[in-house]
Amino acid sequence: MLTAMLRMVLQLSLILILAAGTFGFAQAPAAKRPDAPQLAPYVPTPQDVVDRMLTLANVAKSDVVFDLGCGDGRIPITAAKKYGARGFGVDIDPQRIAEANANAKAAGVERLVSFRLQDAMTTDVSGATVVTTYLLSASNLKLRPRLTAQLKPGSRIVTHSFSMGDWTPDKSDSFTDASGRSRIVYLYLADGRVRQ
Repeated sequence: MLTAMLRMVLQLSLILILAAGTFGFAQAPAAKRPDAPQLAPYVPTPQDVVDRMLTLANVAKSDVVFDLGCGDGRIPITAAKKYGARGFGVDIDPQRIAEANANAKAAGVERLVSFRLQDAMTTDVSGATVVTTYLLSASNLKLRPRLTAQLKPGSRIVTHSFSMGDWTPDKSDSFTDASGRSRIVYLYLADGRVRQ
């Protein structure tokens, strides 16, 4: 009787363990990078704003687009799908990186884009010809010295909603998005001058 009872408890335990593994019940969510500051809350950039950002940057097939705080990857994915550009995105949230990789695969551009769990403040942007952000103004200011030190002259920086402080943009685009909300995107051209 005890052996039959023990066998039943073991079988039930095994079923629960397998179900937990299959449905993710026993898995703790992956944590955000504790060593990386959060530069902005996650708010996806609407697709029509993404399109305006890439148009303002004059993205072409020869470009390498870096998105700092890439979220679900829509900016590098759109650059790859629409222009054939290569793209790279970083984010501190593993869930966003997983979504970005899944979205790239669904869009058929996984050979052109890659995403990494990484701190935007430590990302080497020297290989970028275009950098995009949708970060708070204070975060853009923290990134500004790194961007202006590493980007080659002629590289473009496009920010959504928030400027780069006292650095005057080369162009800006104010418009009403598809949902009726006022938007502005800024274009800055790297000129070899490091801005603190």
